[in-house]
Amino acid sequence: MIYAITFIIFIILLGAPSLLVVIDFLKFLFTGERLYKAKFIRALEIITVGIFPIFYLTTIERTNNTCCGDSATFSPDHKLTIYVLILLCIANYFYSTFRTTIKSPILEVFINSILLIGLTLNIFVAIQIYIPVWLLGNLPITIFFIYQLINNQKLFIKENELNAHNTENALEKLAWKLLKLRPIIKFPILLVICLPILTIIICLLMLFGQKPDAIIRAFTDTYKHGFSQLDHLCDNVTCGGHFLCSVAANGHKEIVHPIRNGERNGGKIICNRQLLIANAFEELIAERVPKFHKIIRRNYNKVGNLIHLYYYVFNKKIISDIVYILMKPLEIGFLIIIYTLDRKPENRIMQQYLSKFDRQKLNEQIKLL
Repeated sequence: MIYAITFIIFIILLGAPSLLVVIDFLKFLFTGERLYKAKFIRALEIITVGIFPIFYLTTIERTNNTCCGDSATFSPDHKLTIYVLILLCIANYFYSTFRTTIKSPILEVFINSILLIGLTLNIFVAIQIYIPVWLLGNLPITIFFIYQLINNQKLFIKENELNAHNTENALEKLAWKLLKLRPIIKFPILLVICLPILTIIICLLMLFGQKPDAIIRAFTDTYKHGFSQLDHLCDNVTCGGHFLCSVAANGHKEIVHPIRNGERNGGKIICNRQLLIANAFEELIAERVPKFHKIIRRNYNKVGNLIHLYYYVFNKKIISDIVYILMKPLEIGFLIIIYTLDRKPENRIMQQYLSKFDRQKLNEQIKLL
């Protein structure tokens, strides 16, 4: 009950600023005027644009890809690029809101382009999160970035009416002409200009080990999110269960020798003989010495949880091959114990990871022999 109340309070604290921003935006759409005073608007900006993203990245965001539990929103190997872009967009937003006059035409083009990058990135993050949390954070951020693009346009029009801009620099002349265009023409052009700006940022981040396609892979090299492309790596993962299932599924066939499909907790898994022997050994120990089995199971679960926590490492074929080879001595030991204690060891091994119906059918066939 306490956890439920805490969760409700948490949602209210997050949702209240977002709701206030949406109400203000609806008033602006219908009347062209803001609902709140400047100081209150500034407080909402600090909370939604400044605090919410930092809170999410430092508190809610996971540090690893994992098939079991909450997985990282951004790929651990490529998230630096996204983090830098988010911080750059936040800094640019607040710089843009605090200034009272426009700067040089080139700087103005840069400021508006970064705002558009932030707006676009925020939409992609909302799709990546894929849950109603985006209503609490991404939606008000999107609204504030739209506000600021409008304010920048108004500020430029005012400055253009008061002061004529004269320069001999061809690039500044071009930038000034771009800024004078109508928004319906200007903003699509600014979106195109975002591409070379992003290219420069990516080139700088390559010095810190980021890859040229880090922006894309930060979204796609993840599990269970909007743009995730690695969900198939979780198909044979049984969370909290036997991590040798994953070895049998992920290793090279000529090394781990998968022999058939099996069933575990209602899901299909790939089985090799090593897995069947290990599970037959556990079943035998559970029957003969249940107290000792509980100790083994408890410690093995700790190993399994560690494997699943860093599953992005253990889902590589070469790692599965190495685990299979390292487990060989244990497999031989398990087999010796099974043959020593069980009257029909191969029958026990064959029955592992069969459905109840298949196991019953196999036992009936054995009795007929």
